[in-house]
Amino acid sequence: MATRYIGLIYVLGVQAEEQRCVRSENHGASSTLCHLLNCYIGMATVLPVLYSFVKNLMGAFNQAEFDKEVARDFDTQEIASATARYEKEAETLLKDKAEVKKVIGYIDLTTLAGDDTRGRVVALVDRALNPIPEDSSVTCGAVCVYPQRVADAVKHLAEKKKSLSVASVAAGFPSGQYHLQSKILEVQLTVADGANEIDIVISRAAALEDDWKTVYNEVAALKGACGNAHMKTILATGELKTLANVYKASWASILAGSDFIKTSTGKESTNATLEVAYVMCSAIKRWYELTGKQVGFKPAGGIKTPKEALAYVALVKDILGDSWLTPKLFRIGASSLLDNCLKAL
Repeated sequence: MATRYIGLIYVLGVQAEEQRCVRSENHGASSTLCHLLNCYIGMATVLPVLYSFVKNLMGAFNQAEFDKEVARDFDTQEIASATARYEKEAETLLKDKAEVKKVIGYIDLTTLAGDDTRGRVVALVDRALNPIPEDSSVTCGAVCVYPQRVADAVKHLAEKKKSLSVASVAAGFPSGQYHLQSKILEVQLTVADGANEIDIVISRAAALEDDWKTVYNEVAALKGACGNAHMKTILATGELKTLANVYKASWASILAGSDFIKTSTGKESTNATLEVAYVMCSAIKRWYELTGKQVGFKPAGGIKTPKEALAYVALVKDILGDSWLTPKLFRIGASSLLDNCLKAL
């Protein structure tokens, strides 16, 4: 087992070095300079994988134990009954403006557009810091931007001498169809720019091929690359086909060290649903029962109204309990939800 992991680390480093050498030589760089740069960049890329290997060695992926843990059936009628109940509870919660204000505090205020600029990010940060103009005590949970825009958010917060979590999507978002070494490097660069939360994506290809070991290994490697930054792992549930796969993806991601599991990138045809949230929170609950460790939950994509958001609040409270209803353990990924919450107030 250890030999296979060390071999993987070596291969990643060699492949990254060879590719960089080719690029450098094509641009006229000397061989000596190329190898000097590779010593630095190659180690920066590979060390988190090594760290993750050492950290997870005693608890490395065990296929038999994994299969045993995820061998459970979900009663679709039971889930449908529960989700209908959460939607009804949301109607009651919506009448309480204090509950709507709490929703604003869970929001990862997001912009993920190709035409995002520094000005747009600055405006996003300002709005997240004071989403309710007449109530300065309320802030959003975080802002979420592309890696290229992280430094803009961090710099603006420093200039204002304000504190707010800065999240960024990374690791080949949204498709995940990138080489692992490039995913690792993207995470490292994003953390270096000041992001303290990283939203990664799993390999849906591996998941759909029932290769949960690869899903686990990649998530563990990316967790190592995050350093002290919290990692939210996006399952892209709309592409996983079955609730059984949603549970398996949740479990593999939690085993690999995810601080949060998140439903969607917001780019799939089907994003967050109460059904997949039920399954994901069931995995979080099971992990807590076994280890006493709390993993966060983030529904994202398509949640536009406070009523929709409050249905997720009701679900989390029912399955996980009140202690999860804090921005440290519960977030909602959204771009238009804030506007509609303000209208409800």
